[in-house]
Amino acid sequence: MTQSNTPSRPSPLGATVVDEGVNFSLFSRTATSVELLLFDHEDDVTAARVIPLDPHCDRTYHYWHTFVPEIRPGQLYGYRVHGPSDPERGLRFDACKVLLDPYGRGVVVPAGYDRQAASDPGDNSATAMKSVVVDPADYDWEGDVPLCRPAAQTIIYEMHVRGFTRHPSSGLDESKRGTYAGLIEKIPYLQQLGVTAVELLPVFQFDAWDAPPGKVNYWGYAPISFFAPHAAYSSRRDPLGAVDEFRDMVKALHRAGIEVILDVVFNHTAEGNDRGPTLCFRGIDNPTYYMLEQGGGRYANYSGCGNTVNGNHPVVRRLIVDSLRYWVEEMHVDGFRFDLASILSRDESGQPLPNPPVLWDIESDPVLAGTKLLAEAWDAAGLYQVGSFVGDAWREWNGKFRDDVRDFFRCQPGSVRRIADRIVGSPELYGHKEREAEQSINFVTCHDGFTLNDLVSYNGKHNEDNGEGNRDGENHNRSWNCGVEGPTDDPLIEGLRNRQVKNYLTTTLLSLGIPMILMGDEVRHTQRGNNNAYCQDNEFSWFDWTNLDRHADLHRFVSLLCARRALRNVDHERQRISVSRMLHEANKAWHGVKLNQPDWSDTSHCLVFGGEMPRTGIHFHLILNACWQPLEIELPGLHRRPWRRWIDTALDSPQDIVPWEEAPEHLGESYQVVERSVVMLFAIDDNGPRR
Repeated sequence: MTQSNTPSRPSPLGATVVDEGVNFSLFSRTATSVELLLFDHEDDVTAARVIPLDPHCDRTYHYWHTFVPEIRPGQLYGYRVHGPSDPERGLRFDACKVLLDPYGRGVVVPAGYDRQAASDPGDNSATAMKSVVVDPADYDWEGDVPLCRPAAQTIIYEMHVRGFTRHPSSGLDESKRGTYAGLIEKIPYLQQLGVTAVELLPVFQFDAWDAPPGKVNYWGYAPISFFAPHAAYSSRRDPLGAVDEFRDMVKALHRAGIEVILDVVFNHTAEGNDRGPTLCFRGIDNPTYYMLEQGGGRYANYSGCGNTVNGNHPVVRRLIVDSLRYWVEEMHVDGFRFDLASILSRDESGQPLPNPPVLWDIESDPVLAGTKLLAEAWDAAGLYQVGSFVGDAWREWNGKFRDDVRDFFRCQPGSVRRIADRIVGSPELYGHKEREAEQSINFVTCHDGFTLNDLVSYNGKHNEDNGEGNRDGENHNRSWNCGVEGPTDDPLIEGLRNRQVKNYLTTTLLSLGIPMILMGDEVRHTQRGNNNAYCQDNEFSWFDWTNLDRHADLHRFVSLLCARRALRNVDHERQRISVSRMLHEANKAWHGVKLNQPDWSDTSHCLVFGGEMPRTGIHFHLILNACWQPLEIELPGLHRRPWRRWIDTALDSPQDIVPWEEAPEHLGESYQVVERSVVMLFAIDDNGPRR
């Protein structure tokens, strides 16, 4: 390898490819020396080349940098960082450990990767993850651009890349099952379902072995590289395979009209607590990257995962914003859902800040201006900011929507007032911000907790398979098993469960806000009562494609709901008015069994929501009956047209929902609503819009 006259530079951070070679730059404030290691293969026992960085010539301020000529994309590398080991002061340098580059764009994992070896004394070269040199410009996007779909037309499908196609019933070749390439082959399914965005559980490179003994971290909430796509989700085994295959997936989803939102974890890393492994940040500059307590000897744990990223430190703020910019500019993603986002509002001592710098950095960054920013507005230490999260651009996972809708359909006292607020966009939570209703992300289920099938099939969690004595997972699930715990052959109970599932989905997809559906809920996927399947990389979690035939009625139901919500395959001008727009613009009124007489008492379990759009001549009547008995609901009189029944969850398929334009007439001054059901009626004036 020849010498180069090209000077190295501290900026940009990471490994930057230029014509003559690669520039490497690493931040470490307290290191005494740094070595760059170049590897030929991921499982090499020793580095092929070790390049010591001269602290006089190769260090600018706290940035260590060197230029290596002739090497190209695909080169494997890592660092050894020397410095004092003084845990009581927060210094945890270990020069025996091979460390990932915090700005590394790719990661390879050797077959013999050993998490424990990164914790124990001694060299771990052969078993350590390595970073990969990537040239982001070396890809043909073929004109791909962000979709920028309006929030009012967005339907999110929360999904797991591996779980979506890993099941043998997926029908895919074994090499593609559970991969980005496998997801590409199932895009027609997503189109047919009618969702407009996929929210992918974490795809940043994570440590799958950050889990109890004998288990794996399936969900991926154990990040170790904020720039690299998870290598195990690629069907390709070459060092650059994951990067290119991820981009292939994004490009294919965009061609299908589907946006890509990433679930990002900037609140903690896989390095865990003080007994955890040294994989990257801990061994590079521990006091910079993590919140520390007791003079630096202990990790703050607002994440519940052993450590907390020091998000409002200037260097870490830059890392987070640079990561987001990279995924937008170079990987073309459309948005981000921030796991435990409230942690990013804490200062270095853990106290909540009124104006957290990192959140304002993200909100005000021009590169991120067009992206969808979704916050899980709470953390594991009790900070709950739903309705009060900072800024103007953020939309929030509405945990209160989940809780209140669950309570209403299981007949909890006092729930009718709360669900009324949720249906119209939760103005009690968000009205003070004078924002559109789509600030609320409406969901009843997500990856964390029961699936929708299990919500109506189990009163309690059944997490024994996690190996923690059923102590893990949420205890207060607001679920109801409809009379029998777990699976049953009783047709009456099964019919009630199916109706309850449709009730939940109808409410989610008809309420103001951005609806989110959990992968598999549309075909009644079950985790057999496990409400914390984070370590279940098996058929507990994988999408079972045989359910598509088994629950075809529910799949059809969801597809027609989504079609109307997103205005898919609609041509006639008045047919183009979406459900969301109807709820936004109509003159609305609350009713009960009798018109204009809503029952807001704690014992009420029925709610009727009606509206009229004078300019278009459209009327609607939404009826939610959580009572144990049928109710006769009085309907407004219409002079021009009869009411039409679009949805009645108590009817058998295909009458439970019909295409909007085929809705049958309902004659009469009232409608009998069966117990535990939801009905949606509409009418369109003969003479069209009124002026």
